[in-house]
Amino acid sequence: MTENQLREHIALLGKSLYDRGLAHGSAGNISVKLADGWLMTPTNSCMGRLDPARISKLDLYGSLVSGDKPSKETFLHLAMYQERASCGAVVHLHSIHSVAVSCMDGLDAENVFPPITAYAIMQVGRLALVPYYPPGDGALADAVRKVAGAHHAVLLANHGPVVAGSSLAAAVSAIEELEQTAKLVLLLKDQPTRYLSPAQVAELNRRFPG
Repeated sequence: MTENQLREHIALLGKSLYDRGLAHGSAGNISVKLADGWLMTPTNSCMGRLDPARISKLDLYGSLVSGDKPSKETFLHLAMYQERASCGAVVHLHSIHSVAVSCMDGLDAENVFPPITAYAIMQVGRLALVPYYPPGDGALADAVRKVAGAHHAVLLANHGPVVAGSSLAAAVSAIEELEQTAKLVLLLKDQPTRYLSPAQVAELNRRFPG
């Protein structure tokens, strides 16, 4: 896609996330990698009303080139791009079920979700939990950077998910699956549950390598 087409694509998928309740107010942000930098949704912008022409353009180091001021969480995206060579886009949401799980005590920091469905294994993989830091805190970027090389999806404690994908469509698809899996985790919390076995998980990873 051309840069203008990518701008339109960000606005289109942002509105889709907003219209389906996966984004609200000015929460969440989207970025897409370019040959000479990347595009980023502006600070305090609503995903349901993005103006493609005003989307921020940043250089490879995260400095603003043109457009409105970028999100204060730009550093989360930069950490993903720097640690994952195959990363073409990053989506960060405050989607309600994922945020609810991120507030739960006793989570496995190496793999938040139990193996509930094949699609969670295939699209989300091992979901790392990043400790809580205030929004905009530079230490959060360092914490994300520590796990981003091994995890394309991370959950920020008491905050929400950040997902990298080879394309914007892939990142959106994965974060949607993450949100649905979080909803399942909450629905099944007090119910006897049959999880996928280690052998079944290994077979999925063999057939669908990340």
